[in-house]
Amino acid sequence: MSNEIAATNTQQAAFTTQRVTFQSAGETIVGTLYVPTGVDAQNAAKAVVVTGAWTTIKEQMPALYAERLAQNGMVALAFDFRTWGESEGSTRSLENPEMKITDIEAAGRYLASRAEVREVHGLGICASSGYMATAAERTDIFRSIALVAPWLHNQPIVEAVYGGQDGVNGLLETARNAKATERSTGEPQLITAGGPEGSDALMALDGYYSDPSRGMIPEWENTFNLASWTGWLNFDGVRAASGINEPTLIVHSEAAAIPDGAKEFYESLTAPKSQVWLDGVTQFDFYDQANGVDPAIEAVTAHFERS
Repeated sequence: MSNEIAATNTQQAAFTTQRVTFQSAGETIVGTLYVPTGVDAQNAAKAVVVTGAWTTIKEQMPALYAERLAQNGMVALAFDFRTWGESEGSTRSLENPEMKITDIEAAGRYLASRAEVREVHGLGICASSGYMATAAERTDIFRSIALVAPWLHNQPIVEAVYGGQDGVNGLLETARNAKATERSTGEPQLITAGGPEGSDALMALDGYYSDPSRGMIPEWENTFNLASWTGWLNFDGVRAASGINEPTLIVHSEAAAIPDGAKEFYESLTAPKSQVWLDGVTQFDFYDQANGVDPAIEAVTAHFERS
């Protein structure tokens, strides 16, 4: 039997979905709101902003986690960041940490405005963990946050991952050239985001991003804007830890991406904190496989309920 978790049929599940829109920095964000059956203005519930890995959209791993949280009685919001999916943006497929942090804050405020919402929590998966952590550091929107399979890098980790200072400088030069070309032509400089091993994709890895039954879904543009390297490589997701006041949970595995960043982040946390480390669970397992998603949802749900 496959270990993959199939998407829930909303007509059979104990929740309904709504297409919603809200504003972030003057642009329209499109999201899907998951509301448990029986939750309304007279019976408000906890709510969670759910964000996914870099380059991804709301229909990928955020949808699965939002569905599972809704099944556990929590309102959940998955949305497309600006320049991704259905949301607006002046360019396309731009992995811009500052923009995404702003969008998370806007999503949290939107959830807090809903009559069926009692309080707001945040769940960041993979790269968006750093964005979620920074939004929590900067605002008091979230009652607590949880980070699943967090990709949390700082400058030493960036250099280790991307070929040292020379490798980083080369990618920053690529970004500068891409920005200049887009300014002169009006066309964003896009490459393929995900593909099979041996391809020329940014993430040339067999599995989630190259499998049509998993992350390679029709809604995904599967592109990466080369101008993204500037913001991505200069972003420090570890730094926010010391300024976070909200109770924080980390769910990770030594077999997943850059566990050292998560450990450094956790050590720097002064807020109430807890962690769950799973054995042999890969980064992609956390996106849609039972061995990653099931224990992550169990831990995250318990964390939000205690908070």
